[in-house]
Amino acid sequence: MAGNRLKVAALQAPFGTDIDENIKTVTALVRAAAGDGAQVILPPELFQGPYFCKTQEEHWFETAYPALEHPCVTALQPLAAELGVAIPVSIFEKDGPCYYNSLVMLDADGAALGVYRKSHIPDGPGYQEKYYFRPGDTGFKVWPTKHGRIGVGICWDQWFPEAARAMAMMGADVLMYPTAIGSEPHDDSLDTAARWRRAMQGHAVSNVIPVVAANRVGDENGQVFYGTSFIADHTGGVVADLGRAETGHISAEFDLDFLNRHRAAWGFFRDRRPEFYR
Repeated sequence: MAGNRLKVAALQAPFGTDIDENIKTVTALVRAAAGDGAQVILPPELFQGPYFCKTQEEHWFETAYPALEHPCVTALQPLAAELGVAIPVSIFEKDGPCYYNSLVMLDADGAALGVYRKSHIPDGPGYQEKYYFRPGDTGFKVWPTKHGRIGVGICWDQWFPEAARAMAMMGADVLMYPTAIGSEPHDDSLDTAARWRRAMQGHAVSNVIPVVAANRVGDENGQVFYGTSFIADHTGGVVADLGRAETGHISAEFDLDFLNRHRAAWGFFRDRRPEFYR
């Protein structure tokens, strides 16, 4: 952290079947975001390849790796160290006979701080993740990176206020959500982009905390990912965003000392009544 300030970034891009090309895409965007001064840089969910969970096909299990051996992790570790940036890396993880939708948090020296496994696993048309992933067993995580305390949930986690509150209670300075979301195959008229944003903007308001969401774009065999990646400040206001088809990065800087004071002044954590929430 530069003094008491933290600059974060979100990346947005389409991804294909070639993992090496996808890593090159993310690498170029990380470099661009770091060039703008970003210190913690968020790529989208499962950028290793296409979003394979829209159907149930067993060959995709071959694309999972142990967390610290995953090609996306081993490729971005030296980049994080070179640029001095922290990178939450979304992966398809294999742990013995178990498979997870996971994230490895890389610190600004390239060190892996640990693994978070997605807690909430969706199962619906076009998003059949329960076929591939076990529910996460790590609990929520807040990572003490060299630039700040980063809480990260994965896609479907972003809809649950309990996840955001848990990470805020653990002392997160910012919440980040790598995502793969777009069209709904069962209903062409359903566009969730606005409510997707509003859910996370609500987390920002209720926890007085910035929120960063990174989505993919592109048409993957009829499933169109709608981008609209954004950064919201502690009021829920969108301070940076991308369109539905753009490839690029966005960034925003926050004063962490101010946010800590302001969070205390609002009293959300002082006035909680968890004995009534069960």
